Parts: sequence; C-alpha cells; structure tokens
Amino acid sequence: MARIGIDCRFASLSVGLGTYTRNIVKNLLEVSDDTFVLFVRSDDEEWLSDLSSKNYELRITNYDHYSFAEQIHFPRSIKKSKVDLLYAPHFNVPYFCPVPFVATVHDLILHRYPNHASFIKRLAYRIVISRTVRKAKSLIAVSAFTMNEIKEMYGSLVAKKTVEITEGFDSSLQETDDPDVLSFYDLKPGYFLYVGTAKQHKNVQMLIDAHAKACISTPLIVVTNGKEVETLKTHGGVRVLLGIENDELATLYSCAGCFVTASLYEGFCLPILEARACGCPVIASNTSAIPEVAGAHALLVDPTTDSLAGAFKNPPTLSDPPDKKYNWSQSAAQLADILAS
Repeated sequence: MARIGIDCRFASLSVGLGTYTRNIVKNLLEVSDDTFVLFVRSDDEEWLSDLSSKNYELRITNYDHYSFAEQIHFPRSIKKSKVDLLYAPHFNVPYFCPVPFVATVHDLILHRYPNHASFIKRLAYRIVISRTVRKAKSLIAVSAFTMNEIKEMYGSLVAKKTVEITEGFDSSLQETDDPDVLSFYDLKPGYFLYVGTAKQHKNVQMLIDAHAKACISTPLIVVTNGKEVETLKTHGGVRVLLGIENDELATLYSCAGCFVTASLYEGFCLPILEARACGCPVIASNTSAIPEVAGAHALLVDPTTDSLAGAFKNPPTLSDPPDKKYNWSQSAAQLADILAS
C-alpha cells in the first residue's frame, strides 16, 4: 500500500474548489486501501467530521495559496510526512515538490480571463501551472473541454498523461420545498436563479442587464459572494443574496422557475448539475464545458444581452436529472486507479 498525501487546504472554503476537494477526498478514502496524509489548515474543520474512513492522518499546513510560505514551507511538510505521492486537487503544486505528484486541472480560466489580477500574479500563475502540467506524473481534467484546452495550450505530450474524470454532485441536493427557507428570504416560487461568483468570466452583469431588457415581472435572484459583488449594477427586479448556507440551496434550486447563467467560460459548471438534481430547468451559455453538463432539456443561447433577454421571456419548463456518470464515488474510484498506477 502506498502512503499518499492530499493537499486539502481548499476544503473548508465554500467555493467550487472547496466542494470538489471535500467530496473527492471523502470518497477517495472510502474506495482506496492506501494510507493518506491530509494536509489541512486546521484539525477542527467541520468537513473532517464527515470522514467515515480511518485510513488517514492530519498534518497542519496553514500556508496561504499562491504565497511564498507555500513555496518554502509546504515542501518541507510534504517531505517530513514521508508520503510516496502527492495529490493536488488544484494546479498550484509547490514548485519544488519533493515527491511525484498528480494534479487536477479544472480549467485554464486565468489564461483567458485574468479577472483583474496584477501582472505579478498572472506571471506567477503561468509559471506554477506550466511546471505542474509538465512535471506531473498524471493530470486529471474534469471535462472533455478542459482536456482539449490542456492539449491546445501545452501540447500532445502533456495531453497523453491527462485523464478525464468528471465531478459529481452532492446527493443531498434533491427536489425539496422548505417553506421556512422561502419565508426567511421572502421568496415566492418561480423566480430566476443564478448561483456562483461574480468574477469576470461569470458575466453576471450581462445577466442582470439582459433581465432588465426582457422587461418581465419575474425576479432574478443572484446567490453569490466575493468582492466582485460590489461592482454589480442591479435594478429593481434583481435581488442579491450573500452567505447562503449549503442546506438552503436545495430549496432555492427546487423552487426556482429556472436556473440561468451567462458564463463565458466554465471548466465544468457544477451549479447546472445541482439545478438539474433539484428538477430545475436550465438556461445557459453555449460555451466551453457547459453543453457537456447542461442536459437535453436545457436552453443554450449565445452569451449576448439580446439572446439572454429572449431566453428570460421564453424560458424552458422541463429539466432532466444528471447522468449517472456524475457520481463522486465513481470519480474517486477512477482517481484511486490513477494514484495507484
């Protein structure tokens, strides 16, 4: 049996990387016979209580991502842990990683949309991700689109060691109707719903503008977070909800008339799967990985104000559940095979 380290420093975050890390780690521990060392920021993180397997130990590595401390101290922690291999659920593997590693690449968004990052940050990103994809023992891509992006950007040699392993969705997200949630947020069923950040590539401002242009009475509820929210220019038909708890999302999806996203670039787009799992119809951009996960009944449109406004006026009414391949246990089993090879 191998001794495998996993970088879990993102696991406590509410963003997509946190969701991915928590779910892939939990299921990996359940399907693998290997021993694991989980590199965490703290040993009292709430998600750790959900781990039913006992084949792991914790190492406190409270180093910020993309920091000098990460580059200097994290490799020392990895070496002291005596792991045979490191698995990184993200591309930012320490430049001088002392052991072989496998990494997941979710997307190449910062190649396309730097999201107002400084020149120094963009340069550091390019250096780190380039070294990661070239030095990794194997790479995981979460969609066919991301696999193709990796091939186009880094060539066929990198593509040959890249395997597509999709994400899953939280099985607790299913069609439900909690009147307390609707009452707390003063919502009536049938609204349009967006769930995600407001970063540049998410194109949330265009979504808001298209909703205004549609001149409809049905409100748009934007569930988001991050500093980018402050730059959004809303109108009377839009409500922005911050700090939504995960256990509230199922009701918000289930009671929405339609989930909608104008995103310009997605390596996967988990909220679409979450919406489908709750029986919510989908309007989405016909770009990047979105068509892979959108489902047969989704309305896919060009990410323009006019096209989105038209979709708001004539939204789809049907949804279909996610395909069986979007299963965290199945994805973890595939990953376990890669780590063991």
